[in-house]
Amino acid sequence: MLGDLNAQKRTSNGNVRLLFEQGFVHEQYLTHLFELFKSYCLAAPKIANRLPNKRTGNIYTRITFSTFSLPCFNDIYNLFYLDGKKIIPLNIAELFTVYSLSYWLCDDGSFCKTRSIVTLCTESFTLEEVTLLANTLNDKWDLNCYINKTNNNGYRIIIPRKSLSILQGLLKDIMPF
Repeated sequence: MLGDLNAQKRTSNGNVRLLFEQGFVHEQYLTHLFELFKSYCLAAPKIANRLPNKRTGNIYTRITFSTFSLPCFNDIYNLFYLDGKKIIPLNIAELFTVYSLSYWLCDDGSFCKTRSIVTLCTESFTLEEVTLLANTLNDKWDLNCYINKTNNNGYRIIIPRKSLSILQGLLKDIMPF
C-alpha cells in the first residue's frame, strides 16, 4: 500500500477493491502483480492512455487491473485510509517486512546512478508519516535514511550510498540487482 496500489471503497458500507496501475514500461512488474492477485480478478491487465501530463503535455501509456470488491480487502483499507485518503498507520513498523520494502521499491523507488542513492517517492504523505517511514527503515535495518523536501512541498526518503550494501543484502534473495 505504500506505493502505487490504491484501495477503493465504492459505498460507505461496501467492500473494497484494489486498483493496480503502472506506466507501460513496467509491464513485466504489473504482470507479476497480476499473477499474485489473478484469483481475485475478473479481467487481465488492460492498456490505457492517461490524459496529457499537466506539466509536460506528454501522454503516457499505463497498464492497469483491479480486483473484485471483497471483504478480505476491507481490513487493508481500514488500516491505510482515513476519510478516503491514503495514510501511514502508526503501527507500520510492526507490519513492515523485507517483502514490503521490495515491493515499495518496485512501485515508488528509483536509483540515481550519479549520486548512488535510492529515492522512495512519498510526496502524497505528510512529513510526520514520511518521518515514521524513515524511522522504521532506520530502526529495522539501520539504513541511515534521511528525508528530502521536494520542490512541490512534498517529501522523499533517501537511502544513501553508504547503506546500499545493507539494502542489497536485505533484498538479494528477493530482487535481482
